[in-house]
Amino acid sequence: MDPKFGAQERFRAIQDNILDLSHRIHGKPELCFEEEHACAWLCEALSDGGMKVDRGICDLPTAFLARAGSGPLHVAICAEYDCLPGIGHACGHNMIAAMAAGAGLAAAKVADEVGLTVTVVGTPAEEGGGGKILLLERGAFQGVHAAMMVHPAPMEMLEANIIAASIFDVHYTGKEAHASAFPELGINAADALTIAQTSIGLLRQHIRSGDRIHGIVTKGGEAPNVVPAHTSASYIVRAQTLDELKDLRLKVDRCFQAGALATGAKLEIRGGERPYAEMHYDHSIGLLYKKNAEALGREFPDLGPALARLAASTDMGNVSLALPAIHPMIGINSLPAVNHQPEFTAHCITPDADKAVLDGALAMAWTAIDMAQDAATRERLLRCS
Repeated sequence: MDPKFGAQERFRAIQDNILDLSHRIHGKPELCFEEEHACAWLCEALSDGGMKVDRGICDLPTAFLARAGSGPLHVAICAEYDCLPGIGHACGHNMIAAMAAGAGLAAAKVADEVGLTVTVVGTPAEEGGGGKILLLERGAFQGVHAAMMVHPAPMEMLEANIIAASIFDVHYTGKEAHASAFPELGINAADALTIAQTSIGLLRQHIRSGDRIHGIVTKGGEAPNVVPAHTSASYIVRAQTLDELKDLRLKVDRCFQAGALATGAKLEIRGGERPYAEMHYDHSIGLLYKKNAEALGREFPDLGPALARLAASTDMGNVSLALPAIHPMIGINSLPAVNHQPEFTAHCITPDADKAVLDGALAMAWTAIDMAQDAATRERLLRCS
């Protein structure tokens, strides 16, 4: 029997459970590092399917490994399952998790037959927590020859424009005073943040066209008649590569320093020491996935120059620097709704989304099988380890 047919038969037997998993995770959104229900449900489904599950790996309670097969080629399939604050699964991580579980279980059916070891890696905290970076540092991907995952989007994209990003918090500390009677005794931390944001606005003339700087104020003060002594903001700075990002961060940091210098407030910048890397796609593996997705009826439109405009970031980029990896986008027919909108959240449990879960899972399972069976690809990946 063709191993792909065996994997498909296995998947057809569990596909209702996979869709139920997607919907359950969607209905119980959990923030980064708090994905207790999603982690438990995924581990249960993978264990019930015969995979060996190890929970709480690398000192991360909501991370896991689920493994099957003992072949020489080791392929990892990454599951994400955290949500966005306030708008739930507006990036479709419920779908990503379900696709990874489905792909792992389907590929596990024929893993030994084709010479595969397949691991589903439960990676918490993609939305700002850098879970995959921590897992990389702590050895979760040791011995893996290739990694992949599939991410929902409005339309199909084989190689989306995934750029580097630094995520950090800014804190200013000033001094309280009565804002009317004794303002001269205060040090205004809100003014420090205003000066920094104004400086960033002026900086935009002098950055590259593909750079991104965006943030929110998370604390602006306590009361309008008290000079604000404590303010804070969360920011993301993005550039095409880690090298370009380092240069941009220096410029942005100087803007925040300007706020402190002008007002006398103290500045503290927390985080950003583990930036998300740009994605380095393994084109050969990507073409295998594309062939399998097309066999299931998926179509990849030519987006032309618009593709460069659609920039996003993920800690899967860091995985791609460490080993061959792909991160294709699968369309859920959501337009005009796009990722990180509440309307996209609603689209992630529609019939179109469910179809994408089924197609994405099977396409990844077939791609893992192709990697093991294609002699040139297999030998190249084994040599790269």
